[in-house]
Amino acid sequence: MARTVKIGCGTGFWGDSPEGAAQLVRSGGVDYMILDYLAEITMSILARLKARSPDQGYATDFVSHVMAPLAQQIAEQGIRVITNAGGLNPEACRTALQSVFDAAGVDLKIAVILGDDLTDQAESLRADGVKEMASGEPLPERISSINAYLGAFPIAAALAEGADIVITGRVVDSALALGPLIHEFGWAETDYDKLAGGSLAGHVIECGPQATGGIFTDWQSVLGWDEMGFPIAVCAEDGSFELTKPQHTGGLITPMTVAEQIVYEIGDPAAYILPDVICDFSRVTASQIAENRVRVTGAQGSAPTPFYKVCATYADGYRSVATMTIAGNQAAPKAQAVGEAILARSSRLIAAAGFEPYSETLIEVLGADASYGSDPVLHPSREVVLRIAVRHQQKDALGIFAREIYPSASSMAQGITGFAGGRPAPQPVIRLYSCLVKKHKVSAQIGVNGQLIPVSVPMGNSTVQTTPNVTSAADKASTGKMISVPLLALAHGRSGDKGDISNIGVLARNPDFLPYLRTNLTPARVKDVFAHVAKGPVERYEWPGLNGFNFVLRDALGGGGVASLRNDPQGKCYAQILLDTVVQVPSSLLDKFPSLATWSDQENQQKGLQ
Repeated sequence: MARTVKIGCGTGFWGDSPEGAAQLVRSGGVDYMILDYLAEITMSILARLKARSPDQGYATDFVSHVMAPLAQQIAEQGIRVITNAGGLNPEACRTALQSVFDAAGVDLKIAVILGDDLTDQAESLRADGVKEMASGEPLPERISSINAYLGAFPIAAALAEGADIVITGRVVDSALALGPLIHEFGWAETDYDKLAGGSLAGHVIECGPQATGGIFTDWQSVLGWDEMGFPIAVCAEDGSFELTKPQHTGGLITPMTVAEQIVYEIGDPAAYILPDVICDFSRVTASQIAENRVRVTGAQGSAPTPFYKVCATYADGYRSVATMTIAGNQAAPKAQAVGEAILARSSRLIAAAGFEPYSETLIEVLGADASYGSDPVLHPSREVVLRIAVRHQQKDALGIFAREIYPSASSMAQGITGFAGGRPAPQPVIRLYSCLVKKHKVSAQIGVNGQLIPVSVPMGNSTVQTTPNVTSAADKASTGKMISVPLLALAHGRSGDKGDISNIGVLARNPDFLPYLRTNLTPARVKDVFAHVAKGPVERYEWPGLNGFNFVLRDALGGGGVASLRNDPQGKCYAQILLDTVVQVPSSLLDKFPSLATWSDQENQQKGLQ
């Protein structure tokens, strides 16, 4: 049997259960364990923490909740650990971890990857005229942090130096898995197809149980949520891999659970840009080879670009959010009226105190289809949650807002209750700024055994061509008798975010449905569904290998992350909203797919109720 490397992912984000890492270690079935803690929203949080204390800025859970209880077993089994828990302060993370190892009597070599922190290059970058990737804005004057997304070759180099634990700062998530594969298989910088395959393995497992049935469209088919299995990628030297999980754990691994994760947080599937390779995932296929075991093949790659993506954060005032429950007849319009009155009252008092107006406000009536853009005045709900969010440059102005929430309980609508958490405290707004920086301006280094070792990385020279909004003859509307069904009857969906951009992957349940998805889901139609949130253009990309499409919605998350006032600042519910939309298909499909009749009947019943 060909040699394989088994890589398990024990955390998918900062705040994930430490049970995932413990499960993988107990299973005894992995050579490497990767632990992913960073997201763009996490970088904003870490920047705020490091500003408070210079020994913070890393994911403390990695040290206290994962490594402290598992260090002995990890050492005994020879599992090598790669994590981006270093965040904005990898060296502080190493120091804390070394203390844990010393106390436990564990002798494991720790390496850190440095060089991603470009904060001291702010003036140089500003002089170079860097521009924000989406808006074209120059680099802000006051920056909290600047970090480049490094690739996998520094991780591979650290492993070659004998590191048992590799702690990185900001790297692309998939590099946590690609680094070990480069080290184990000796892949070269020009082995583009293999690098793309290893990157895809990392992309699939980086979010933990999202690949093993977590947040799956057909959630009813997934058993064992209370003990979800974390993913293990069994990787081959040719770049293909098989996805599995520890035995006797919950979850579900099928081609569709894997495909949903593949489309997560992707732009153009034919040009997924990483530091080490430009990946073409458009022809990737997933096939069931055993129960809870799926083989993934078909990734292709090409030379990388000469740029790193760089993530900067900067302070932009404060925000505050208040919630309350409102019940009774016409609860939704009552809630809307209460929210408007609180904003009007607090705005008047803020002005009287000499402050500028709010820079942004938002009222969301949760329970009245706020995520769908519905008008709460027309909604028949009898119980809703009113959510009021405001933003202001001055912290003290938001103190006035907080003071004026509770008076609504005695001066406004009856049925107000459930104030959550007392007066809302102002929270700093840390915004994200993304730009491109030439790789030669970034010097990656390994910190190991008290030495700093420079690492060479692929410099790249490629430019990228994208192919959105693909149309074909199949876009033409069908003729004959049609029936209405929700998109959910024809497709799976998964949505994610990158800054202020959301993507929605839509995958046909059967290849025969693909022409009808193409006909119904034009970029204009998707833009119309999300007109209440998507302020920028909507792009559509074909995904032939997975029988689907990827939609990219720009300027769609209210700024994204902690900068957004929305209840869903990361577009997590966008796929569900799209799957609820009604599409038209020929009635002749009922002959081949009788189950569609049930969906059509449900749609007609809903129309009758409305």
